[in-house]
Amino acid sequence: MTINRYIFASLALGLTLTACEQPFDALEKDPNRPTNAPASLVFNGVVNDMYEDVTGGPWGPEQRWNQFYASNYNYYATNDYAWTTTGLQFTTLKNVVKMEEEAKRAGLPDVNPYSALGKFFRAYFYVNMTQRVGDLPLTDALKGLDNLTPTYNSQKDVYVQALQWLDQANDDLAALIAKNDNNLQGDIYLSNTLGKWQKVVNTYKVRVLISLSLKENDADLKVKQRFAEVLSNPTKYPLMASADDNLQYIYNSSFNKYTRNPDNFGQNATRENMAATYLGTLTSLKDPRTFIVAEPASAKVAAGVKPTDFAAFVGASSGEDLADMSSKANRGEYSFQNRRRYYSTYTAEPYILIGYPELQFNLAEGISRGWASGNAEEYYRKGIQASWAFYGLKDGSNDVYFSADGGYRNFNTYQVNVSFADYYAQPAVKYAGNNADGQKQILTQKYLAFAQNSGMEAWYNQRRTGVPTFLLGPGTGNSGRIPKRWQYPTTENSYNKANYSAALTTQYGGSDDINAMMWLLK
Repeated sequence: MTINRYIFASLALGLTLTACEQPFDALEKDPNRPTNAPASLVFNGVVNDMYEDVTGGPWGPEQRWNQFYASNYNYYATNDYAWTTTGLQFTTLKNVVKMEEEAKRAGLPDVNPYSALGKFFRAYFYVNMTQRVGDLPLTDALKGLDNLTPTYNSQKDVYVQALQWLDQANDDLAALIAKNDNNLQGDIYLSNTLGKWQKVVNTYKVRVLISLSLKENDADLKVKQRFAEVLSNPTKYPLMASADDNLQYIYNSSFNKYTRNPDNFGQNATRENMAATYLGTLTSLKDPRTFIVAEPASAKVAAGVKPTDFAAFVGASSGEDLADMSSKANRGEYSFQNRRRYYSTYTAEPYILIGYPELQFNLAEGISRGWASGNAEEYYRKGIQASWAFYGLKDGSNDVYFSADGGYRNFNTYQVNVSFADYYAQPAVKYAGNNADGQKQILTQKYLAFAQNSGMEAWYNQRRTGVPTFLLGPGTGNSGRIPKRWQYPTTENSYNKANYSAALTTQYGGSDDINAMMWLLK
């Protein structure tokens, strides 16, 4: 006992002396938690957040709000636009700052791949956030303990800064490419290729400029001037040249499976059906993408309609009462998603975040609005053709597959003859010129190309232009309205109340109203 007492006393004295010799902040550090990480590891987390935190992935709620598909089973989801608060990406932006710091700590120069892409990420995440809520903390944000209650910048200020970041990112990437200076690692999208990232930056810039179409005459934003500069100087502002340049998420059969796959077939394959806004547009244009993304309604086939007849494909109005939709879906009156394409494997199709088809339509739209000289019809045609290629459609005979027994393993194969020339010759498709009708055609085809890709971009375009017309009714709720925005996170009211309240007063008369009009839309 005496020996043990001496041992414990000695240990206690040793611990006391050790503690006295260390500064207090050192004692606060958890030795089991790292304080540093390679820039490449932080970068990898950020690019994953581009997919997970912003886009939501295919067949998520964003795609219901885009009215590409609808839920007919309310245990899992409804089609209601009952929006409340949204998440914001300030945690990811803190990681962007950390990524830049770690690159510097590792000895990289001030301009390096991580710092260049850090500017792009700032623009990307800030634009995503401001599109959702409006004004945001920017100038005083990301300062940690130095400022826990940042003031809000106007939505216009956010866009001005985002465009500056994109130009700086482009310039920095160009300088690095010229010097063949590339230390980038951890890239899940573009194999650490700075040239492809530069194309992404400028392609995204075109998206941002198009999203500002209602502010095309703003002297500070210089929307038309910036758009024309990109088109007139491809050396300085390289853009995606083909689908090979897409920023897209690739699925595999192990840890990142496509969201519709054999594992969840029983959960949602027949509890979701195609939405009429999307499928009805395809069938009205006799568009062969119909046969790739959907299946014929079984009731139509039973009534004698050929499975490859466009009349066999029927989508439900997103505004339909959900109980009625469920009954009709169970009776085979509506088309389901193509179960062979989306459920028979774990990989299905890539998920495009920023892509070549959208770029073509954005270039067509800007030219049609008179922002730059060029051939809008040429870009419009290329956009349609690029979207068809995404689905593997080609001129001539194409094999299409529909479920034979309501599953995904057994299916029937059919041949459909496809002619792009015949499709394009239709008055509803052939470009009507640089006028309101032509712009509506561009927007319609852009909407079709967005299906199950690019997060809320289809919805943002519809909010901006009204194309296509979204279907409303008891199923969509919100008193027959499509919301204009989300509410700010509740944490803003809890921890930054004064600045949050001031931002609401400035923008929305003091109310965090999902139907209020933000500056971007005025």
